[in-house]
Amino acid sequence: MELTSTFSIAERAEPLEQSDIRAVTQQVEAVGGINLGQGICDLPTPQPIRRRAQQAIADDHSIYSHYAGIEPLRRGIVEKEQTYNDVPVSAPDEVVVGVGSTGCFVSAAFTLLEEGDEVILFEPFYGYHRNILELTGATIRYVPLGGPDSTFDRATVEAAVTDDTKAVVVNTPANPSGKVWTRDELSRLLGLMQDHDLVAVTDEIYEYMLYDGAEHVSLASLPGAYERTITLSGFSKAYNVTGWRLGYAVAPAPIADKMGLMNDLLYICAPRPLQHAALAAFEDLSDDYVPNLRDDYAARRRLLCETLEDIGFEVPWPDGAYYTLANFDALAETRTGFGDDKEAMKTLVREAKVASVSGRSFYEDPADGRSQLRFCFAKELPVLEQACEQLREAFG
Repeated sequence: MELTSTFSIAERAEPLEQSDIRAVTQQVEAVGGINLGQGICDLPTPQPIRRRAQQAIADDHSIYSHYAGIEPLRRGIVEKEQTYNDVPVSAPDEVVVGVGSTGCFVSAAFTLLEEGDEVILFEPFYGYHRNILELTGATIRYVPLGGPDSTFDRATVEAAVTDDTKAVVVNTPANPSGKVWTRDELSRLLGLMQDHDLVAVTDEIYEYMLYDGAEHVSLASLPGAYERTITLSGFSKAYNVTGWRLGYAVAPAPIADKMGLMNDLLYICAPRPLQHAALAAFEDLSDDYVPNLRDDYAARRRLLCETLEDIGFEVPWPDGAYYTLANFDALAETRTGFGDDKEAMKTLVREAKVASVSGRSFYEDPADGRSQLRFCFAKELPVLEQACEQLREAFG
């Protein structure tokens, strides 16, 4: 439908378009295929969390909560951040519960940044981080980082810092690369932040998905870091509730207070009954839940990565999260349909009925991702096994 009135779309909305992730989802659904593109995480929600949700609705927890979240949940987050993350958060007023970790990122970005500010973003990046930062009017300074085997280089980042640089975004474990930042890398980043008076926003939503002995370290746990760090995480990935939209931010009280007010302005509050249900993640699940989660994902990682290697991809096995960003240059030498990432994505849907995501989705310059596809292995095992079988039949 064409607009016939004289009003115009806001400049900030003009560049918005459907992402490759959403587009390929529709394409693979049209052929009855399997979606290894979008990070939907279609595993079942743990029963204790579902029971709490049902009870919260039965108890009619239906009115607005405090804009920063119900206090019992914020207290649970404080304890979790202290024990698992070693973050020196001390009180619920340093926690904001929001509409997913992405919603918390929005609140953080609009609390910190304005036009004229600059922010460091590492490539490959999570697309929502880039798009949200652009909406603030800030200028993004892109810095290449790479995949699981890459190492943070202070000099490269320092070259991108100017007098207008205000913040840096860290995603660990990283989507899409699977890189897990080491303690030493974070310490060197902190030194740069202190020298240039920068603030960090760390997205740690995949903090429990770790492989081959990788350790999750929260930047805010390092001495002197908490005062200049906003730590983001949530319930979506670890507890298979992506559609519930529950995330949280932890920051010093003066920052958290403003973020809470921004959260109130943008969203009012996170869904009240689901906040009560999320308490089960801290109170009702067994101690072996996270170890079992890691073992299950490690098995899925092995299945997918070995399959992709066997059919001709070069696969950097992720150290964390549940994606791999695989290179198909070698496959392109022996098969048609792999001229670039867009064509390769369509080829996989057409020939194997399997969806992936084009590599260009994760870089400022599309050419940097032209030989890459991202695959997600957060699927029920029989579904993932079927997808791998289809890939082998089509390209093996």
